[in-house]
Amino acid sequence: MIFLIRHGETLGNASRTVQLPDNPLSRRGLAQAERLAKRLEREGIAGIVSSDLVRAAQTAEHVARVTGLPVQHEALLQERNFGDLRGTPYADLGFDMFTPGYAPPNGETWEVFHERVDRAWALIRARAAAAEGHLAVVTHGLVCRSLAGRHLVLPDGQAVPERWENTAVTTIDRPDGRDAAWRVRLLNCIAHLDDLEAQPLPDAGVA
Repeated sequence: MIFLIRHGETLGNASRTVQLPDNPLSRRGLAQAERLAKRLEREGIAGIVSSDLVRAAQTAEHVARVTGLPVQHEALLQERNFGDLRGTPYADLGFDMFTPGYAPPNGETWEVFHERVDRAWALIRARAAAAEGHLAVVTHGLVCRSLAGRHLVLPDGQAVPERWENTAVTTIDRPDGRDAAWRVRLLNCIAHLDDLEAQPLPDAGVA
């Protein structure tokens, strides 16, 4: 099984700003990552692969601590590169940067991004095949959306989410030989964050 995971909340998420590559987790994001790690601690994770951007790497490190596994960082799993828009508050954009035909200056078009996600999916499948257990993949919202919309079979009656929640878990079953499809069993789940708001947040200096 593959555990497809979006990173925890960042300072950019909280301020509604187009993400910078070195944007760290917020205090809430750190708490979310801790909850995620506790959820996965006894799930039989045998490998961890993560985007090399800071927010994903920090999230993956929490899973690494409870499993005792190293994190393999992979640039193919990075979020779509929005180029010159990075660091800009959404409120200041004046347009929808997610429009299908929009190409951000010095960034990735949707076509280039999807092609990179295709290569990332080939890498994930190879890592999953080599793992002697389940594979945890920590990445970003648009990568999750691209995979779900183009490579995965979703549960009946469920559509590709427009928003992927911070530290959301999506579980993907490997083909069983009779069916070549990679099927989602659980989609965009944040059950591990129940009652989080009622708990004290960790110090922001704790990674």
